[in-house]
Amino acid sequence: MKITANQPMQLTGTPPVENNVKYSAASKLLYIDNLKIALTILVVLHHAFITYGAPGGWYFTDKTTHTGALIPMTLFVAVNQSFFMGFFFFISAYFSASSLQKKGAARFTVDRLKRLGIPLLFYSFILSPVLSYIVYRFADGHQITYLQYLSGFDGWINFGVLWFVAALLLFSLVFVLISALVKPQKPGAGKAPSALAIVLFAAGLGMASYSVRIVFPVGWVLKPVGFQLGHFPQYIAMFWVGVIASRNNWLSGFDIKTGRLFAWLAAFMILVMFPVLYFVKESTHSSIESLSGQGHWQSLMYACWEQLTGVFIMAALLIIAKHRWSGQSILGKSMSRAAFGVYIFHPLVLISLSVIAIGWPIDPGFKLLIVGPLAVAGSFLLSLILVKIPGVNKII
Repeated sequence: MKITANQPMQLTGTPPVENNVKYSAASKLLYIDNLKIALTILVVLHHAFITYGAPGGWYFTDKTTHTGALIPMTLFVAVNQSFFMGFFFFISAYFSASSLQKKGAARFTVDRLKRLGIPLLFYSFILSPVLSYIVYRFADGHQITYLQYLSGFDGWINFGVLWFVAALLLFSLVFVLISALVKPQKPGAGKAPSALAIVLFAAGLGMASYSVRIVFPVGWVLKPVGFQLGHFPQYIAMFWVGVIASRNNWLSGFDIKTGRLFAWLAAFMILVMFPVLYFVKESTHSSIESLSGQGHWQSLMYACWEQLTGVFIMAALLIIAKHRWSGQSILGKSMSRAAFGVYIFHPLVLISLSVIAIGWPIDPGFKLLIVGPLAVAGSFLLSLILVKIPGVNKII
């Protein structure tokens, strides 16, 4: 018997953004910590939406067929995909820049190999087969033991949602190499980019994404690492923007008016331009594949919408949170500490809950309303327990 692991879609989550860093009120970075919590919650909900109807692959799906549920689910996932992974790369790089300067290349590299490499090995060789077995045994109904399942299992190199950790480790090592070859400028207080510069940057990302997707359309996955290269122009760009922003203290240079401007622009892209995009798709009888790449004009339209929307959301959240979300409760500190553990273990919680809910006599759209919040709460509770275990707390 040969068993192939279920292949989840690329997390299309949350990075280990310096979970052990303790921010003080004086550091004025608590707002980034708070954003990390919010983005972590979105990661869990993102996969819950895919489970119950939104486009994308996952270990287990129980998709609704009701259009009234599918459209908002699709919008939720599309908007998430436009910004949340790029945002995580930005946040990770923002702290990596100062961490490299403080620790030095050797210590920084060892730290990254430990904190990112060990979770990769754990997920691929321990957690991933467990996740696949849960679906194979309890959802698909194959009456075999876990040991019998492992005897035919051939999906050992499977980073699953930890594709991000693999990419972050790669980016971090390249960052160390470049920093060693090119002496960075001393940290300063460079002028933050203007609103126009940010808009032009987003438009450029749209064109870059369209170009890359001619060869690597959305959905094309580089195995076994799980990279969807069609999304990597944004990921690479936001990582380096994070480095530059950290070294030049950009985040202190934005006023609240700029944040509000980008909030309005993001709302326009979501509430006006997305319906236009959907109308054009339907009226021209375009397929999802035509939006994904391979040089189609629809792909250009979607890539530009996606990058403009994503960059506008990132800018709005960063600037407004800086001015309005700079405090943190005890619960917030605990949730921040648990974020990386949630990233690693939320598939276990979500898959278990969704498999339990298979027999519920309600439409999958309603299951989402129950399973989604429970998966968020359960993932944080599990992670909060794990980070108290000696040894484990040094990794996650």
